[in-house]
Amino acid sequence: MSTSPTSEYQLLDFGAGRKLEQFGPWRLDRPCPAADSLRQANPDLWSTANARFERRDGETGKWRIGSQGAGTFGTPWLVRFDKFALQLRPTPFGHIGVFPEQVENWRFIRRLVSRAAQQPQILNLFAYTGGSTLAAAAAGAAVTHVDAAKNVVQWARQNAIESGLAEAPIRWIAEDAARFVARERKRGRRYDAVILDPPSYGKGPKGETWKLSTDLLPLLRELKHVLTDRPLFVLLSCHSPGFGPADVAATLQQAMFERCDASVQALPLSLQTLDHRTLPSGVAARLA
Repeated sequence: MSTSPTSEYQLLDFGAGRKLEQFGPWRLDRPCPAADSLRQANPDLWSTANARFERRDGETGKWRIGSQGAGTFGTPWLVRFDKFALQLRPTPFGHIGVFPEQVENWRFIRRLVSRAAQQPQILNLFAYTGGSTLAAAAAGAAVTHVDAAKNVVQWARQNAIESGLAEAPIRWIAEDAARFVARERKRGRRYDAVILDPPSYGKGPKGETWKLSTDLLPLLRELKHVLTDRPLFVLLSCHSPGFGPADVAATLQQAMFERCDASVQALPLSLQTLDHRTLPSGVAARLA
């Protein structure tokens, strides 16, 4: 399942542990572990980057601005994806507010929501800047958007405004995902669909820690209790090394059904260049 180039986004090249992408007016050179063992197809193209992110110790780093980005790179800019817009800006972590490999998942969400007989209630965990939230809301769903970082939730709310969805039925929650799901279960709240895109590691607003390898399965088992009897879908994606499509699908199957023969579709996520080179960019598992 690959994201192809559009007028708003293009993967231009990748290799030597980096990727070169065009986001609207900006051409960015960023680290990419999936490209560690790959060769760049067009080395001369990389000198045209407006900005290059260089990681330091730990997760943070620094943006090196080229002459074509001096003075203006850092100001938020808008990029449209299907039916909504995302405000992008550089962060100290090298992220800019969107993961383009999620585009096909957003189309999947929109397709299933638009087919629903009545307005579905959707829970989006680790929701980041709201791409999946906006895809669901634009298609007519009521969404509960949960992310541990308050500033990221505010970013997502701004994206809703930029997308003309300021009045859409979206609940904005800044809380640890596992803590929120446990409270929703106690309240007896039920959702027609769940979306989650968990990181490898993370911290909640009250010091909660998250580790995908140990915490994903317990969270999925808890989520089973906040789903309606006939859920519209469950969509799980992740970008952690060592988690292939079969692993993610088996984890989802085990959690939801206590067996591994349920109808779960496992898909690799990837980005594609204009010349059809493909960069692996995570995995997704869909229960629908």
